This record gives sequence, C-alpha cells and structure tokens, in this order.
Amino acid sequence: MKILVTGGLGYLGSHVVVDLLKNSFSVVIIDNLINSDISSLDCITNISNKNLVFEKLDLTKEKQVEEFFNRNSDIEGVIHFAALKSVRESIKYPLKYYHNNVTGMILLLEYMPKGIPFVFSSSCTVYGAVENNPIDENTPYGNPQSPYAHTKQICEIIMNSKFKSEVNFKGISLRYFNPIGAHPSGLIGENPKNKPENLVPYLTQVVSGRREELTVFGNDYLTIDGTCIRDYIHVMDLADSHIAAINHLNNLKSKKYLDDFNIGTGKGISVIQLIKMFEESTGKKVQYKIGKRRPGDLEVAYANTKKTEKILGWKSKYTLDEALQSAWNWELNHQ
Repeated sequence: MKILVTGGLGYLGSHVVVDLLKNSFSVVIIDNLINSDISSLDCITNISNKNLVFEKLDLTKEKQVEEFFNRNSDIEGVIHFAALKSVRESIKYPLKYYHNNVTGMILLLEYMPKGIPFVFSSSCTVYGAVENNPIDENTPYGNPQSPYAHTKQICEIIMNSKFKSEVNFKGISLRYFNPIGAHPSGLIGENPKNKPENLVPYLTQVVSGRREELTVFGNDYLTIDGTCIRDYIHVMDLADSHIAAINHLNNLKSKKYLDDFNIGTGKGISVIQLIKMFEESTGKKVQYKIGKRRPGDLEVAYANTKKTEKILGWKSKYTLDEALQSAWNWELNHQ
C-alpha cells in the first residue's frame, strides 16, 4: 500500500515513515524542509534499508499540490504532519500559522485521491484549558490558548465538513499529547533548527553542554510541585498509533468514517518529576532555574486513552524511562 506522508522528514513524520516501512508499506514523502533537514532521508534509508520517494514541496502552493497528485494518482493513503508547530512563535506570528497550517490542509484535501484513508496529526491543545483530567475525546473544543492550537481546531472542523459533504471520506484525527524520545538506533530524533521549544530536547542540550541552563516556566501552578503536568509519550509508541489508524481505516466496510483519538500514556508527570527521572535514568545532572509562566501553557493535560485502546487496539508500551534514555542517546549521537 502506497502512503503519502506530508512533513515526513520532521521529528514525528520521520519516525512514522520508518514504522510504515517496517510494516511493508510503500512511502512517498513531501516536505518543504522548513522544520526539518534533508539528512533525515539518508537516516531513514539506513534504518529501514528500503527505498522511498521524496519530493520537496510547499503545500500552500496550489499549483505544486495539483501537479504532485497528477503525477501520483496511485497514492492509497495520506498521513498529514506538515505544519508549523511552535506555540510561542504562533503567538508572535499568528497569520503565518493560519496561512501555512490551514491552507496546506485545504489544498491537500482538495487534490488528494477521493475516498482513501486520511490520518491527521492533531494535538491535545484542541481541548484548551480543561478542568477535568484525564481528558477524553468527548471533551468539547475549549478556548484555544494559541493560534497554533486554533489551527488544529480549524483543521479538524474542515475534516468534519468534508466528511459531511462527500459520499466517501474516511478520516481519523490523532490528538497527540507530548511526544518525546527517539528511534532506538539514535539516527533520528527531535532536531529543532532553532532554539528548542519543547522540554526534552532543551534539557538534553543543556546536559550535553550545548546550552547553559534550562528554564522551568512557572512553579506556582496548583500541582504537586507547582510545575505543569503533561502526558509524555515515546515517539515510537506514537508512530505505532499511525499504523493502527491506517489499518483501521483500511479494514472498514463503510466508505464514510470520521473519528478522533487521544494518543498518550494516560499518566500525568510534572516538569520537575521529569527532570528528576532523567537524572536518575542517565546519571546526568540537569542545570535548571525557575522562570515566569509562559503564555499559552496549560496547567494540567493528560489523556484518557480508553477509546483508542478499544477501537484502534493501540496503547502505549514504552516507559518514560525508556523514552528519556532514547532522547539522551539521540543527543549523544547527534553531536
């Protein structure tokens, strides 16, 4: 089965591509290389020892998208990662995020082959600030804490409109919580081009000496130690969820389907707890300081994954310790 992966050279996309190849799928990657590096292509090939097709393409350019699908009309499924993803940057440059993330989604859905499985890379940020945790999929959209979060809501709404208006549309929205870690080979991992926005890559860069100190944004939240609580999931678990989603859509007898699923561990861990776990699992000391709260951050967010387990037959298998060790291994190899 031939699967198109948009943003397939990025952090999440590259791990999913490796997992697809491992499961005997044929893969085509498109990526504009804004948040990724072409070197990931060689790394994926080295890990999988399989051939795949790559094309540099900007999903916001209608002519490029139309011509791509004219040349690749045999694509049998799409997994859509390509998007800008920094919460902080989206607050500073909101129009850039709306243009890129929403336009790309519209053009992809417009020109891709009709009726094929479509899996969207969404986010738990669609829920906004919620009072009740763990969060299940029945939780309505909340007030988006950033333009990034709002673009994820809008893209899900666009999927729903397409589902209602077309005879055959099969789609799944996977709402990720906090992916961390790297492939066990250490060849691919989270490699931000600029200063890391996410906790774990910043932490590993501090420990390796690439950065001086980690800032913990706020210690006055109403949590166990005053720091934010998140659901940290190993990227290899997240990759497996996409195989489960594609297989689920393939096995459906109905030509019309749309649903959303949480992708997390179901366990909430505070920032300080994660730092201490990293120190214990690696034997390395983390230099950190407490800073002010960061705009757009939620106090607590962790997943209820019962629906995902029941319908997709997927649940996380890796431990947080394994995820942190793999992140550190990636940092050492990447250096």
